Amino acid sequence: MSSGPNIFDRRLLRVRQRRARRLRPATFLLDRVATDLGERLSAVLRKFDVAVDLGTPSDAVRRVLATKNNIGTVVAVGLESDDNGLHVTADEEALPFAERSIDLVVSALALQFVNDLPGALIQIRRALKPDGLSLAALIGGNSLTELRSAFAAAESEVESGISPRVAPFADIRELGGLLQRAGFALPVVDSERVAVRYDSALALMRDLRRMGATNILHERLRTPLKRSTLERVMAIYADRFTDADGRVHATFVL
Repeated sequence: MSSGPNIFDRRLLRVRQRRARRLRPATFLLDRVATDLGERLSAVLRKFDVAVDLGTPSDAVRRVLATKNNIGTVVAVGLESDDNGLHVTADEEALPFAERSIDLVVSALALQFVNDLPGALIQIRRALKPDGLSLAALIGGNSLTELRSAFAAAESEVESGISPRVAPFADIRELGGLLQRAGFALPVVDSERVAVRYDSALALMRDLRRMGATNILHERLRTPLKRSTLERVMAIYADRFTDADGRVHATFVL
């Protein structure tokens, strides 16, 4: 396990992901990302004998990989198994693979929650064969800025202080440098802003719960959110981020 920064409570992440699976999971972002990664793979004609689905919190990536004739064995890697195909129990922060043993690594919406992203990228690069390929999609940059600002304003008013509520995501401009320092050849980084609309901020927070993406910061408050604070969050969100039709929007950068 990495001895680097300790930003996220990885044990709590697993608890939240299990809870999301018990609920009706909100997978629209995962499905969108998996489809995009599959389209990018369609442009690659080489054969991938061994592919790893790294940490993706559903089988969306594996379903896409199963449609590709040039991909052989697909192994899911993560601390949780959905009993769908081959699975290796391991943390994304401590990969169990030998150097130069994997042809392809694909990861969807998982690596934004590792504590040591540079270390994870170095491990991926070492596990890949010299002509191997890695494709990953992360929640990054200015995602959920609306929710972040609404919480900050509400807590300043109601509780006279601000607590960590929304995770810090890697900036798109930094990711290219991280890939280069990790030793990847010809790294390519791009991003897409996705606006998702809801009836209210509460509906957005319910979706985040069903994504297993609620607050897992180590520095989070351990006390329940006050009703008065939540009500003020919803009011500020509605005041600042309501569209012409009366619905609010939330931004994800993928």
